[in-house]
Amino acid sequence: MIGLHRIDRDLHHQLQGQNPDPVARWRKPQCQVQQTGGRPENRQLLGIPAQVATDEYEQQGAVSPNHWIRINCHMGGGAAGDRLAVGEQLRVLPESGQAMLEGEIGFTHLALIARTATAIAEAEGPAKPFDESRLLDKAREYSVARFRDFCDHSRHAADAEGYARDEAARVEARSLTLTTGQGGMVWIRGVLDPEGGAALRTALEPLSKLAGKDDGRKLDRRLGDALVEAAHHLLDGGTGAQSGRQRPQLQITTTLETLLGRCGAPGADLEFSLPISAKAVERIACDCNVARILLGSDSMVIDVGRSKRVISPAQNRALRARDKVCRWPGCDRPASWTVGHHLVHWVRGGRTDLENLVLLCHRHHWLVHEGGWQLVKSADGPLLTVPPTFGFNRSVARGPD
Repeated sequence: MIGLHRIDRDLHHQLQGQNPDPVARWRKPQCQVQQTGGRPENRQLLGIPAQVATDEYEQQGAVSPNHWIRINCHMGGGAAGDRLAVGEQLRVLPESGQAMLEGEIGFTHLALIARTATAIAEAEGPAKPFDESRLLDKAREYSVARFRDFCDHSRHAADAEGYARDEAARVEARSLTLTTGQGGMVWIRGVLDPEGGAALRTALEPLSKLAGKDDGRKLDRRLGDALVEAAHHLLDGGTGAQSGRQRPQLQITTTLETLLGRCGAPGADLEFSLPISAKAVERIACDCNVARILLGSDSMVIDVGRSKRVISPAQNRALRARDKVCRWPGCDRPASWTVGHHLVHWVRGGRTDLENLVLLCHRHHWLVHEGGWQLVKSADGPLLTVPPTFGFNRSVARGPD
């Protein structure tokens, strides 16, 4: 175990601009520091970079100093990179190093100063000395998040073109994969640049708010619902990119028995998905284009009818002008984020007229069909919501976000 006096000695030489031979036999057990007095964790953080200044990492089989630190000191790649950045710049940051040792700033502040010094040195050249005082003053004053923004502003002021190149590189690093797992569940994995991430957050945030006091969804569930709702809004509005001459839309193939919810009926086929339930078909069929396809006994297509909109464009305009928002009590989703819902579904003989139609947002439309809720029009006009029958397996308590 490395004693504090040993690290203090190496740190003292480094802060004074000297370059003694670093401890060449610094091994894995020596990544720990005696926790006695002062702020030993800070001395450890500054001591680590000095120990990897030699090629000792190669002799121990590591591919880089970062790799050596990750393995021997049990750190992530970002944390190891911070230590290396500090080690490379510590000679030109003596006041910042001392400020961290004395507890005036945190190590993350120091790492940000070091990375900013590296970026500015690359832009202005090593001949121009780096002035750490301006960043150090702000590090003492700002939180880490606010200080990170300040460092980015400083980098942009020193090298706007280089900052733009880094920004473009982050855009090129965008990635998104959609993987279908067991049961048809889709796993999403991706990375976005800061601007792209901000656009996504801005789009999803208003859609992921709690929908009233009885909304028991946690934040991750609400964000998932918001993403699906945004996708449906794009498809319903017809604003998505065209494929050939046709706007993108969900294609569902179902039998009449499935649409009617008959016992023993198969599920419905949905492109890019496993078969979906009759309840899901019923919800989507509330406001869609329906085309009749007649099949023979050998499943050959005999006749294809013309596509017909269940709710006509004129009815849709009148419905939006009347309701203006989602009609679920307490919901304020605007009409552009809703679809028409039949209070008595048309497959059960309900009429497609304004008396039998209301606007519902995606969340509340799902609750009525798959969620087991009922929406009933009272005698004097207002809509009443009837929750599903309470069961022992139903959880009503809402957990923390």
